[in-house]
Amino acid sequence: MIVRSCFSLALCVLLLIGLAPTAARAQGQARVVQFTGIVATGDSLIGVPGATVFIPQAGRGTATNAYGYFSLPVLTGDSIVIRSLGYRNQYVVIPPDYQRQSYSVLLNLREDATVLPEVRVFPYATEKAFKEAFLALRLPKERGSSAAENLNQDILRRIFNNAPVTSMGNYRQTMQMQQLDQQRRMGMGPSLQSNNPLLNPFSWLQLIKQVKDGEFKKKEGEDY
Repeated sequence: MIVRSCFSLALCVLLLIGLAPTAARAQGQARVVQFTGIVATGDSLIGVPGATVFIPQAGRGTATNAYGYFSLPVLTGDSIVIRSLGYRNQYVVIPPDYQRQSYSVLLNLREDATVLPEVRVFPYATEKAFKEAFLALRLPKERGSSAAENLNQDILRRIFNNAPVTSMGNYRQTMQMQQLDQQRRMGMGPSLQSNNPLLNPFSWLQLIKQVKDGEFKKKEGEDY
């Protein structure tokens, strides 16, 4: 009995010694955590679309959808940076001893307004050269220019005689043109197809009837 008890005790000690490194390694190993959240603007709940959620150490990440939502698997102890154009960067660190399977956050990005210096662009090397070229600029004369042609008296008289004079006339003409165009699309208005007798089936029926009745036969005493 004493030998059997000693053997059992020794076996238990060996098992504990063998499992001790495994337990230590399990405690020091990083766990996978599902990192989810919403990236909003300021104190509001308006999502920021296209914001990047990036892990610099791992070199991977994701982007928020149209509502500012994201979901990304990370490891405990990871440092995550959230970036978006026009906002300050946000940083989130997953605790190394975090034991849950998911880590959810609500991030409020702060605006980062950057005032850029004024940039003045000139087509010349210096502002002085630009002013000298501008002062030496010669404008075209009124005669022979496009503005003078548009104010030609013959053209203005032709427009005055052909165009409706009053606003009511313009409105009536516009309405008539729209109605005529609608009738043409529906096949009830005059068009190239309806005005051509060769494309009218009723005209063909009438022509066949006239041929059968002999209306086109040459009659005696008549000169065609």
